[in-house]
Amino acid sequence: MTSNLRATFDREFEAVRQELIQMGEMVGLAIEQSMQALTEHDLALAQQIIDHDQNINRARFHIEEACLALIATQQPAASDLRAIIAIMHMVVEMERMGDHAAGIAKTVILMENEPMLKTFKKIPKMGELSRKMLGEAIQAYVNRDEQWARQIAAKDEKMDELYHDVFHRLVRVMAKKPEVVTRATYLMWTAHNLERIADRVTNIAEQIIFMTTGAMGELQG
Repeated sequence: MTSNLRATFDREFEAVRQELIQMGEMVGLAIEQSMQALTEHDLALAQQIIDHDQNINRARFHIEEACLALIATQQPAASDLRAIIAIMHMVVEMERMGDHAAGIAKTVILMENEPMLKTFKKIPKMGELSRKMLGEAIQAYVNRDEQWARQIAAKDEKMDELYHDVFHRLVRVMAKKPEVVTRATYLMWTAHNLERIADRVTNIAEQIIFMTTGAMGELQG
């Protein structure tokens, strides 16, 4: 790129980067609030999360359009193109994380004021882990830190352990107490949404590695 084109690209790309970071913050807040709505039986907050999911969707589409404009007008090559492509993949993953948070909020509304089960206490741990993984992934992206991205992906193993523990505990509870099957099923849905969020963070980690090294591959948590 000539110096003028380079300056234009850098300015426009930085704007996209900032939008990506802001979108990550929106999704992280949605995850945090979904756990709050669940633990506090806050139906109003749950509805707010569902309503605000459209803002996350709009952020995704706006960033994708900006990335396509960069490719069309600036003709980036090599590492610049990889960085743009990585962003386009990352925003899809984050938009779907927002869907998972909204899914938890919908579960809160379905549960209304039904009492929680003892097994519930591990679900907030899953929520905190998924939110922390996303926050760290955004920072690893900002720092272009390949090794950090790999470490974040490795945390998915802990999430899988928590999910399997919650799932099997709930199955045992349902077998012993048929009257709690509905509540237990809702909690299974919640745990599954959180487990999928962590999977999508792992996908983001893969994009960070692709962006920084050019290597494409699936990471195993």
